[in-house]
Amino acid sequence: MSLGTLYSTKRNDGSPLRHVDWVTVIIYLLMVLAGAISIYAASYDFDNASIFSFDEFSGKQLRWVGLSLFLGLVLLLVDWRVYETYAWPIYIILAVLLAATPLLAHDIKGSLSWIKIGPMSIQPAEFGKFATALALAKLFSGYNFHLNAKPINYVKALVIILLPVVLILAQKETGSALVYLSLFFVLYREGMSGMVLLGALVSVIIFVVTVKFTETGPLGLPTGEFIVYLLIMTVMSGMLWINCRRHNLARNITLGFIAVVAGAMLLSEFTGTDLPGQWIFIGAIGAACVYCLLELMHDYTHKLMVTIGTAAAALAFMFSVSVVFNHVLEPHQQMRIKVALGIEEDLRGVGYNVNQSKIAIGSGGLAGKGFLQGTQTKLKFVPEQHTDFIYCTIGEEEGFIGSVAVLALFLALILRVISIAERQPTVFGRVYAYCVASYFIFHFCINIGMVIGLCPVIGIPLPFFSYGGSSLWGFTILLFILLRIDAARRERHGGRS
Repeated sequence: MSLGTLYSTKRNDGSPLRHVDWVTVIIYLLMVLAGAISIYAASYDFDNASIFSFDEFSGKQLRWVGLSLFLGLVLLLVDWRVYETYAWPIYIILAVLLAATPLLAHDIKGSLSWIKIGPMSIQPAEFGKFATALALAKLFSGYNFHLNAKPINYVKALVIILLPVVLILAQKETGSALVYLSLFFVLYREGMSGMVLLGALVSVIIFVVTVKFTETGPLGLPTGEFIVYLLIMTVMSGMLWINCRRHNLARNITLGFIAVVAGAMLLSEFTGTDLPGQWIFIGAIGAACVYCLLELMHDYTHKLMVTIGTAAAALAFMFSVSVVFNHVLEPHQQMRIKVALGIEEDLRGVGYNVNQSKIAIGSGGLAGKGFLQGTQTKLKFVPEQHTDFIYCTIGEEEGFIGSVAVLALFLALILRVISIAERQPTVFGRVYAYCVASYFIFHFCINIGMVIGLCPVIGIPLPFFSYGGSSLWGFTILLFILLRIDAARRERHGGRS
């Protein structure tokens, strides 16, 4: 590609700005403006009340906003083919930067994710998002590439997604690393079996139930373990019925499960003896798997193998939960999970932020206390209220109405991005757009859930609202590259949507 094609400020059909989805741009501007005002409210200082002061977070954020608007304009003027042509080099450069970050970064609250450049610091993990999205889109747009065509295609996609995860985990930034796992939704959109998402959902349920319910329950088992065994049996029967369409097999195994569990519980109740509940359940599930294997001898189908593998994997995962929770996770991570699940309160320690955040949001009522009138905010009861916990400031000062308005803005943006994704004529554009949607959905759901106590605190910012130049730039780049790709579609079709 020649240097003259790098910028498309003048085309036969006019400037690319004519074809930009301005509805999305307006939503972006509203969110950025609301974010800057919210940061001003969260960091308001009675002694220095100017929103434009560069000594305050609000003034610094406005500087980042101005630079982001300029950056967005530049991204819109760059020829759209640059993003596809240089997707791999961009990904490699960011991967190298992520790998070098722990060596160059200073320790900030145990994290090695920030590189200082002159008077400012940047977080490469935020820029790795758009690079990973471009690389994944480039992979899928390859000649005759289909995810399900051969197993190696899955390996390639997983390497692209998991490489930044590993590199960011080395920076001790668990929250930023988890964001990249949202790209599995893109794989699902491009043909990955829904069984993978089902497996992920079941894994989350197994983890939560096993950790939360540890008291002794039926058959001398921990209540959580007992529930997980029932869940595995239910999933196995459901997969045989729905996925394999082996109704007779599903019926027989279900009746067998019911007979074993009911018989064991009745026998334990009437005899007053502690039966080996763990072995009873493992034996029942194992017998069901053997039954399925015998069926395979008569009529082989990979769906039966998937069912057997799911049951075995679920059992293995359940036994690994305690090991991972107690020996892999750090103590503060364990406590955050316990607080989120209601196992521990720790209102003066790990649970302090969330508790104060919920107090702030609840005190806002329907219409809020008014702009700059929030007591929890002004008295600095909520730590990090201008970054990860910015939503509690909105809830306190703008109330339920303001909180819902923010949710509506995010819903509008996400739906708009999905709409843009579905109208893309190229695989590259569609995959990239769904990557953008996945990132926004993950950040939005986890941050809001974190602030109101539904998710553990893992340091996920609220896009366009939380303070931070790297975050704002990262999301701006993500969105405006998408807008440029979409504008190219309209250019090729004479401006038609």
